[in-house]
Amino acid sequence: MAANNNPTVRGRRLGAELRRLRLASGLTGTQVAARLLVSQAKVSHMETGRRAVSPRDVRDLCELYGVTDPYVVDSLMELAGKSSRQGWWHAYGDIPHSVYVGLETDATIIHAYEPMVIPGLLQTPAYAAAVIEETIPLVTVEQAAARLKVRLRRQHRIYDPARRLRLWVVLDESTLRRVVGSREIMREQLDHLHALSTEPHITVQVLPHTAGAHPGLSGAFSLLQFRDSRQAVVYLERFTSDLYLEKASDVQHYNVMYAHLQAQALGPELTRHFITRTSSRLYTSSAPG
Repeated sequence: MAANNNPTVRGRRLGAELRRLRLASGLTGTQVAARLLVSQAKVSHMETGRRAVSPRDVRDLCELYGVTDPYVVDSLMELAGKSSRQGWWHAYGDIPHSVYVGLETDATIIHAYEPMVIPGLLQTPAYAAAVIEETIPLVTVEQAAARLKVRLRRQHRIYDPARRLRLWVVLDESTLRRVVGSREIMREQLDHLHALSTEPHITVQVLPHTAGAHPGLSGAFSLLQFRDSRQAVVYLERFTSDLYLEKASDVQHYNVMYAHLQAQALGPELTRHFITRTSSRLYTSSAPG
C-alpha cells in the first residue's frame, strides 16, 4: 500500500483507542452505527484510522460508550483534532518507515532491542550515512540524503526538554563489534553512544555473546508507549514493509521478551565499561573489531 494511502499515525492510535472503548462497552460496530444513525462502514473506518474522526465524533462515541472521565474524553478529542495534520516528515517526500517515524515522534517511552546496528536515535551523522549507503541496494544520492536528514531530524526527539523521550535500548554485542563505514567512524560512534548512555533519560545495555541463546534471536523490535493511550505498540522493522502489533496479548508477549533481555544484559555501568574497551581496541588493533 502506498504511503499516502496509509492511515495517519494519530488516526491509527485514536481508532485503536475507540475500538477498545467500544469493546469494553459491549457494543458491536453494527449497534454503534444504528444508535448514531451512520453506516457500519463509517464506524469500522474510524476504528482503523481510514476515516477522519472529528472531535464531535469522539464526544458522541464517548457518551455512547459511557466514558465519563473528562481527562480521557479531552485527550481523545485533542488527538482527533491533531489526526488530520501532517507530520514534519512529510516534507521529505515518500520516505520508508514513515508510520514508525510518526509513532516515534509521539511516543513518551521506547524500549528497543537491536541485534545488528546502533539504533537510529543514537547514531552519529557519519555512522548513519554509512548505514544508509551500505545497506540499501541501488539507493540514489538524493534518496540517501533525504533519509539521512530524516534520521538526524528524528534525533531531536531525545533532546527536547519540553517532552523528553525515555529511551531504553538493549544492544547485542555485535552492534559494537561490527565496523560500519570505517574504524574512525566506528570509534566516533562508540564514543557518542557512551556519552548518550550517561544521560538520565537514556539507558543502554549490551547483551554479550556469552549470554548464549536469548529471546532476541528472532530479530529487532521496539515497544512504544504514549501519553494519551493505554495501549503500547510493538514495531517490527522489515526491509520492504513493517509490522505493527497492538493486540494486548502480543504486546504482553514482547514485554516479557524485553524483560528477559534486560535481565540477561550487562547493567548500564558495566555496559559503559564494555563500550570503552571496545572503542579502545579500535585504536590499538590493526584488524577490524
